[in-house]
Amino acid sequence: MPPTPPSDSDLCEIRRREGRLDEAAAHGWRSVARDPADAAGWYNLGVALYDRLEASASIACERRAVRLAPDAPGPHFELAEGLLLSGQWEEGWREYEWRWRLPGVPPLIPPAVLERHGHTVARSWDGRPLPEGTLLLVADQGFGDTIQFARYLPMVASLCPNLVVACSPDMRPVIRSLPGGYRTVTDWEEAPPFAAHAALSSLPGLFGTRPDSVPPPLPGLRAEPERVERWTERLDGLLPRGYRRVGLVWAGRPTHGNDRNRSLPLGRLAPFFTLEKTALVSLQKGPAQAEAARYYGTAPLVDLGPELESFADTMAVLGQLDHVVCVDTAVAHLAGAMGHPTAVLLPYAPDWRWLLGRSGTPWYPTVTLHRQPAPGRWEEAIRGAVAAVTGRKLRASGRPSRR
Repeated sequence: MPPTPPSDSDLCEIRRREGRLDEAAAHGWRSVARDPADAAGWYNLGVALYDRLEASASIACERRAVRLAPDAPGPHFELAEGLLLSGQWEEGWREYEWRWRLPGVPPLIPPAVLERHGHTVARSWDGRPLPEGTLLLVADQGFGDTIQFARYLPMVASLCPNLVVACSPDMRPVIRSLPGGYRTVTDWEEAPPFAAHAALSSLPGLFGTRPDSVPPPLPGLRAEPERVERWTERLDGLLPRGYRRVGLVWAGRPTHGNDRNRSLPLGRLAPFFTLEKTALVSLQKGPAQAEAARYYGTAPLVDLGPELESFADTMAVLGQLDHVVCVDTAVAHLAGAMGHPTAVLLPYAPDWRWLLGRSGTPWYPTVTLHRQPAPGRWEEAIRGAVAAVTGRKLRASGRPSRR
């Protein structure tokens, strides 16, 4: 027998993943018109409408899916993303907790760790003081998320003095650079007995964060002085004196679910290649780093990617730059958290944390946002980033002022 052709609901998701958003939405609307009681149809349509930046319509579709399938985690999580993107954070944080029920999402703490410490079910921290006993705070998402939500550590420590942060080895230098002396573990075997646990990404909801009440970025985050000295000497020897120094990151982790939309080839940043009295510094890591070897431009470019062994090095280099231009990666969060001027290039439908229609972000006061006006249209966003970099006043030395 011939295979069953895909339904309109299936085609909605297939076309969305191909970036054919108009066709995806058309299939989605046909699907829900044919079967208004199909929660999956409303869910897929809502996801497609999010990518079309029709946030209100996406939210309405996901609400319909939730009513039809109240225990299905997918519609709840997509509803959270639409609510958070549109600034409706109180409800958005509640729905965001449904992420733990999504298929394939591992538990926050491995069952073997719970068993070793005598827990059958770990007690989730509810945000109230825990004067005795240890709180295990788990950095549960990517590098950028960890940097973004680490701003809550002082607030948590004031309520839970016995605080231990479980994070990846890559994030340890960042957490250790914070004042407060937070204890970190990078292996579950190192985890101490704990009375309660919490996910780092749940802290905005626990503290009732709204767009107008975002805590300041990581207070006191500073690079190690000896690394700063070494990188200062290194860059002063590599770069022409009196030139504006602009750091570049043009691609994120290829395995990221939205990398096709958020990353771009180095060649798309060509407007930066001809800037006068400007030196470009590549901070790019991963497969896209190889593109720096094929760079041709009048502005000199120094490729530091192979020399950046950890975020500790990246932090030290960021302090030597006048501006950072990057796509939505961990470097955007790190530069913003350290208070460095940063221009972030965003796809048409950005991650929820960047909100809608803003040129700035409550998460990082020194970050400017440069958005695609339509899917795949980087030109306008890049022109805006060039203007942000070149529009700053220069010091007498020829270096841009940091004020």
